[in-house]
Amino acid sequence: MRPLIALLLSSSFVFAELPDPAVITAAMKKAVTYAHTHLAREGGYASTWDKEGKIGEVEHGKSATVISIQPHGTTTMGLVMLKAYQATGDEIFLSAAKDAAKALLKCQLATGGWDSAFDSAEVKQYHLRSDLDAGDKEPGKRRNSSTLDDNKTESALLFLLEMTHEPACKDDAELKRCTKFAFDALLAAQAPIGAWPQQFTGPADPTAPVLKASYPETWSRTFPAVKYTGFYTLNDDNLQQIAKVLFRAYELEKDDRYLTALKKLGEFFLLAQMPEPQPVWAQQYDRDMHPVWARKFEPPSVTGNESLGAMEVLHQLWVLTGDDKYLKPIQPALAWFERSKLPDGTHARFYELQTNKPLFFVKDTYVLTYDDSNMPTHYSFKISQQSKLDVFKRQLAKGREELQINLAGPQTPKDWASRAKASASKAKKAAESLDSEGRWIKGDEIDAGEFVKGMNAMTNYVEARKKSGE
Repeated sequence: MRPLIALLLSSSFVFAELPDPAVITAAMKKAVTYAHTHLAREGGYASTWDKEGKIGEVEHGKSATVISIQPHGTTTMGLVMLKAYQATGDEIFLSAAKDAAKALLKCQLATGGWDSAFDSAEVKQYHLRSDLDAGDKEPGKRRNSSTLDDNKTESALLFLLEMTHEPACKDDAELKRCTKFAFDALLAAQAPIGAWPQQFTGPADPTAPVLKASYPETWSRTFPAVKYTGFYTLNDDNLQQIAKVLFRAYELEKDDRYLTALKKLGEFFLLAQMPEPQPVWAQQYDRDMHPVWARKFEPPSVTGNESLGAMEVLHQLWVLTGDDKYLKPIQPALAWFERSKLPDGTHARFYELQTNKPLFFVKDTYVLTYDDSNMPTHYSFKISQQSKLDVFKRQLAKGREELQINLAGPQTPKDWASRAKASASKAKKAAESLDSEGRWIKGDEIDAGEFVKGMNAMTNYVEARKKSGE
C-alpha cells in the first residue's frame, strides 16, 4: 500500500488533475492576439468596446480612437501583457506590452503625468511632453493637469516602471526618459506636509503649512461648489495607490528619494488622523488640514472607506522601516471602526464631524441627511468593511519578519506548486470563458476589466506551474 499512497501524494499525480499549461498559454495568446489586433488604438486600449471592437468607451465618452489611462485600460492591460511575457517568454505578449507603453509615451502630459483618457483625433486639446520637447512651453487652454484620481497616473507609472526593469527593454532610452520624467514630476508635486492633491500641474507650493488635522469651527451643510482638485486627497485611495508605486520603485531601484517620499507620506497620515472622538481620516483636506467638500455627494466628514487604506499604508511602512510610530494610530482607529458599525454591520462612507452620526444624501436633490431611506444609487454610501478589517487584523498579528517573508512570495518549487493548485480553477474558468474569437464579453460589450482578470488568472497559473518544476 505504501507505494500507492506515495503515488497519490506525489506532485506529478496532483498536477495530472490540473489544466495543461500549454492549453492555458494558448488561451492567453488567443486573447492578447485579438486585443492587439482588433482593440488597440496605436497600442492603447479603451475600457470597453462594442462587440465588434470598433467603438471604444472611457469614463466620459465613446470614440473609435480613444484610449483609457484609468484602469481598466491601457495601463492595466499593458501590465498583464508584460507579466504574461515574463511567465512564458512568448514574444506575442512582449510586442503588445511594448505597444501599450508607446501609447502612454505618446499621451504623457507636459506636467509629467496623464489625463484620464486620450483621443488621438483630438491631440491638439492636450499639452504633451512631446510639445514641451519641441519648445512649446505654454499650455494655454489645453489639457495639462496630471491626475491621480482613480489610479490614473499611478497605474501608468507602475506599468512603465515594470517595463523599464524588463531586460528585453533595457535599451529603450525613450521609455526610461519618459518614466524618469514622470517620477520626477510626481515627487516634485508632493506637498511639504507629505500628501498629494488630486491633480497637479507642477511642483508643490513650498510655503504650504505643515499642520495637524483638526475640526473646523463650522462647515456648510450645502454644497459650496468649490474647486477641489488641489485638496490633499485620500478619496478613491489616491494616496494609497501612490504609496504602492513608491514601494515598488524603492524595491526595484533602492533609490532613497522613493523612501524619503514614502516616509513623508507616512508623516502626513500621522498628521491627518483626526482627534478623538473620531481618530480616523477624511476623504480630503484643505491647506489648514480641515476636512472639506469635494463633489456634491462628498461632504466634510470622516470616512469609513479610505481610513482603512491609510492604516494599511502605515502598517506597510512599519514593515519596511521597523519604526513603531507608524503603528500608533492603528488601534484607536480600529476601536472607532468597531463602535461605528451601522445596525446591519456595515459602515457608512461618511460620518458627521465630531457627532459621528452617519451621513447620507437624498436621491436627486442631494440634500445632506441622516436618513438612509432614499439614497442615490451611483455611489456607495454604505460599505461592507468587516472582512477587509478582519484580514488587516490578521496581518497586524504577524511579526515583521514573517510579513517580509510573505512579501517576497513563493521561494521553493513546493511553494510554487501550492500556488499552482490554488490558482488552477480560476485559470481554467478564464480559459473556458474566452469566446471563439478571443474575447471576454460582459453584457453586450468587450470588457477590459474582464481581460485583466482573465489574463491575470491564467498568467499566475502558468508562472506557478513553470516555477514548480512540473
